[in-house]
Amino acid sequence: MNPTAPNHSAHGHVTFLGAGPGDPGLLTLRAVEALAAADVLIADPQVLDVVRTHARSTVDTPVQTVTDEASKTADVSVLRDTANLVMSAARGGKRVVRAVLGDPGLDGYAAEEMLACAAEGITFEVVPGVATAVGVPAYAGVPLRDGRGGDVRFVDARTASATCWAEVGASQVTAVVSTTLDRVVATAGELVAAGRKPDTPLSVTVAGTTTRQRTWTATLGTLQQTLKAAKVLPTADGAQPVIAVVGERSAAEQRERLSWFESKPLFGWNVLVPRTKEQAASLSDQLRSYGAVPSEVPTIAVEPPRTPQQMERAVKGLVTGRYEWIAFTSVNAVKAVREKFEEYGLDARAFAGIKVAAVGEQTAKSLIEFGVKPDLVPSGEQSAAGLLEDWPPYDPVFDPIDRVFLPRADIATETLVAGLIELGWEVDDVTAYRTVRASPPPAETREAIKGGGFDAVLFTSSSTVRNLVGIAGKPHNVTVIACIGPATAKTAEEHGLRVDVLSPEPSVHKLAEALAEFGAARRDAALEAGDPVTRPSERRPGSRRRARS
Repeated sequence: MNPTAPNHSAHGHVTFLGAGPGDPGLLTLRAVEALAAADVLIADPQVLDVVRTHARSTVDTPVQTVTDEASKTADVSVLRDTANLVMSAARGGKRVVRAVLGDPGLDGYAAEEMLACAAEGITFEVVPGVATAVGVPAYAGVPLRDGRGGDVRFVDARTASATCWAEVGASQVTAVVSTTLDRVVATAGELVAAGRKPDTPLSVTVAGTTTRQRTWTATLGTLQQTLKAAKVLPTADGAQPVIAVVGERSAAEQRERLSWFESKPLFGWNVLVPRTKEQAASLSDQLRSYGAVPSEVPTIAVEPPRTPQQMERAVKGLVTGRYEWIAFTSVNAVKAVREKFEEYGLDARAFAGIKVAAVGEQTAKSLIEFGVKPDLVPSGEQSAAGLLEDWPPYDPVFDPIDRVFLPRADIATETLVAGLIELGWEVDDVTAYRTVRASPPPAETREAIKGGGFDAVLFTSSSTVRNLVGIAGKPHNVTVIACIGPATAKTAEEHGLRVDVLSPEPSVHKLAEALAEFGAARRDAALEAGDPVTRPSERRPGSRRRARS
């Protein structure tokens, strides 16, 4: 979008950015670009965590203050000093991103801030976002229009006039009403009083587009009984915003077929991943695609080898042409070699003329980030065994050097070394780093592990079982235990754990897939029996009082 006024060198620039209704995946590409360039980030509290991850670590995030106690109680984002914060930063020549919930075109306060920028000649742009009133029904499985068309009316219950209610009540439009949980029954009553039939279907969605989303279907006349039967009302969380869709497209039988988001196999499950964020990146992304909320808890810490001389000789050997191959079996091995390179003033060019192998996709990705494209990645199983399946035997005609450099952990197995020797290669098996038990996680996490706050835990090795139990305690018996293979499952059972899911292959992604299949089967069984679909953590005593709505 073109700036609204000529740029002045003394002034900065403001981007009014729609952060969407809550799902971080709904941010636009332009929004991510703007956030990456921001000097100052001023965001509605509801979306601060959504946008902050795309900003630089040095970005300034001034604190906003709420206008009055009534605004706090109603959970209304009326911020008395937001415009001042925006203008002050822009006057100082900063690139400011002003992020709002939903779309800035539907935010009255953002409009006032734009006018203030225009009055002072501060250039700005608008990056549209997914409007809450549109995005939430889509995630709830409630299309607002069909092939026959039809009118849609958007209503904010906080500011709607008597005339507005009368118009919506006297018509058959699909009404999308923004209100709060403790006001939604009164809203239904307003519509009935205005002329809508009590048997008109409606849906009510709280925490839309997030993994806390929950939707109820009823009619205008039965909504109060439905929410009471579901133990939603009365509630201390009545100020939560909700989107209610009133009209035939909210009919329960249709929504059941279109509810794509809440019917994901692990929807809302808190899944413990005993790995660091770096190690668990792709696994956590996969779990999110199933609707889960992954929590990474490191069970090991990485430290330098006790005797670094062997590693130093091997890295120097890379430069002097001692090796034909170097094989990386983990991201930590890549990191250890990279740190040694930086210590000696080397970079990826030192790998020239050397063939590079990576045990799997994550290790390969780490190498590519270093500037090295692997020559060999397993075509099948991502493990040492899979790497050996594709590794060529030593051929004295084609291979001028018969030696492989293998930097790895101090507790690694001998599978790869033995296999390479069998293929005719000489192996320099070098301890590049040591693995030690990590520090205990925060007390809140330990309590969730032992108290049943997690729905599932993924164990990717026997050491993760031993270390997690050692630093945080044994998972509660309602927690679903998923193990990557028989050896890991045996260790879990030795620690008194019931193994519910066993991966068909020794792959973290197959393990996540197996857990998703378990969750889908569990959901199908509940629906077939006519029972409500619940998470495993909701089975523990007293959990229904604490369950997230």
